[in-house]
Amino acid sequence: MAREREDEDVFFNPLDLSKIKTYSIRERKNLSNINLFARPVLPTDGMHAFFESLPEVLASAHLRKVIHAIVLAYQKKRPVVMALGAHVIKCGLSPLIIDLMNRRIITALAMNGASAIHDYEVSLIGATSEDVAENLKDGSFGMARETAEVFQAASAQGIQEGKGLGHALGKKIIEAENTYQDLSLLACSAKLNIPTTVHVALGTDTIHMHPNVSGRDLGEASHIDFKIIASVVSQLEGGVWLNVGSAVIMPEVFLKAICLARNLGHTVENFATVNMDMIQHYRPQTNVLRRPTQYGYAITGHHEIMLPLLRMGILTQLGKGDE
Repeated sequence: MAREREDEDVFFNPLDLSKIKTYSIRERKNLSNINLFARPVLPTDGMHAFFESLPEVLASAHLRKVIHAIVLAYQKKRPVVMALGAHVIKCGLSPLIIDLMNRRIITALAMNGASAIHDYEVSLIGATSEDVAENLKDGSFGMARETAEVFQAASAQGIQEGKGLGHALGKKIIEAENTYQDLSLLACSAKLNIPTTVHVALGTDTIHMHPNVSGRDLGEASHIDFKIIASVVSQLEGGVWLNVGSAVIMPEVFLKAICLARNLGHTVENFATVNMDMIQHYRPQTNVLRRPTQYGYAITGHHEIMLPLLRMGILTQLGKGDE
């Protein structure tokens, strides 16, 4: 039996607003004002005018700060490292990243296993990203021979030479004279002697299903790459770390690399971090933007739009937009 209420229902009278304190709007501190507003510019005004016309608020303000941080790092010869996920390559953005590498604006790359797979396949046949749903029906998904073969060979070579998986994959692409090697991040980095590391998570990539691929070799070669990227991070003071499209692997790698660098006595305190993705996830928000630095910026949007915009902003601020 429900307990009966012992107290009577209370009736609330409306508040009397006649004694409310007010002040003039002219005395108020405002977070938005016309000095921050966007300005309409014309195509004939050029890219510099376009970037200057962006509103100095929220994401566009962050984009300008990111551009400034990268330009400043470039001018002071500090590292600008791009860590990326596979979607960046599948969206056709490798040529833009390669351009920034050729200009020595991006000084190091780090990628997960899937990124390296797509990069290699582009270098070999000029295409990648199979129809997973269709090929999963008969178990043929991920069973391309060439990709698995080169990863195994590169793993063994990377261990033998002590230079890791990323460098060995780049050399393999160059030595085999793959038709589209000019569109390969791995090959470009090998030619330019730019550190490029591959961080595998065994069981996550198609090549791990092949009988000729050794988990021991992949793991050891990738572990060398981890120590290489940790060395790069140890010099990150005054530089920029961009996490583009990797929601799990690369943020975790970055956090451990930062810890190693500091544990060994390197000063890595004043640097900027950026997370560029279609959705902001927990790990990059926490492990890239918040924990390691006080200068973390989130840029949300599709890679195929935001990365070209970022590149053009960098070149425009450097005064290289007409090159």
